[in-house]
Amino acid sequence: MTRISGVALAVWLTVGLASPAWAQAVTQADIQRLQDNTYLAERDITTLRSRDTARASQLQAELDDLKDEVIYLKVKLRKDRTLARTEFGDVRDRIESVRSRAASASASNDVGSSRGVYDGNRTGTTDTRSSRPLPRGAVEVPSGTELDARLQTGLNSGTAQVEDRFEATTLADLTVDGRVAVPAGSVLRGVVSSVEPATRTNRTAKMTVTFDQVTISGHDYPIRGTVTQALEGEGIKGDLPKAGAGAAIGGILGAVLGGGKGALLGVLIGGGGTIAATEGKELDLPQGTVLRVRLDSPVQIQTR
Repeated sequence: MTRISGVALAVWLTVGLASPAWAQAVTQADIQRLQDNTYLAERDITTLRSRDTARASQLQAELDDLKDEVIYLKVKLRKDRTLARTEFGDVRDRIESVRSRAASASASNDVGSSRGVYDGNRTGTTDTRSSRPLPRGAVEVPSGTELDARLQTGLNSGTAQVEDRFEATTLADLTVDGRVAVPAGSVLRGVVSSVEPATRTNRTAKMTVTFDQVTISGHDYPIRGTVTQALEGEGIKGDLPKAGAGAAIGGILGAVLGGGKGALLGVLIGGGGTIAATEGKELDLPQGTVLRVRLDSPVQIQTR
């Protein structure tokens, strides 16, 4: 009887613990890919905006709702540890639909623009970093460009939560082809992507922050920005020199950092912008800390 009960228990555990395929399949990596696709969709919509503002605004509203749904799926998966493949697939397909419609609308407008070029009526300027024409008055800040921004609020691994939003303001004008693309004082929107507070067993507190938007003269532009260095914010003073796109921003640190302290003490920056404390306590980035941000994808900005 005991042996039969043991076999029955084993079968029950096997069946009970084996979740359906649709519940097992979705992982946090899948959710991250959804978020990556929303970034790509933002880029497609930005390209379309200079050609068809009304259509771009319609697609942006749809994408904003989808971004909220992605966050919901991420939290639900983390909380329940399971997520229906059909639920995930629905959001994925709708994001792809937004991208497809944005690309299709841009292509339709490009056809019209190309006719103007063949007639000798050039309506845009061609950027030397891309074979695609840029809209009139636009510049493209290339991938890999770095800029420095000062935190407007502090970040601490002991209190920060995943998906927390924060802001930082740029310290110096960023110029491209002689035109100011990102003026000093522009607002970068950041988000806490992951956080690991210090514990008795894990004394290395970590936090990953990324930037997904820059606001310039009231206009929002989607970006993908990764932190590459954290610098002391105390003593920031004076008028800052202008830095060209792709320039060595480190060349202006003498003007930015009053004490010349360089990298923030007790902090290491790893791959993907993960910031780790080195002193066995919470990672603390006080208000005023300067974060060096690298753009991981090009961004088109209207300068006039």
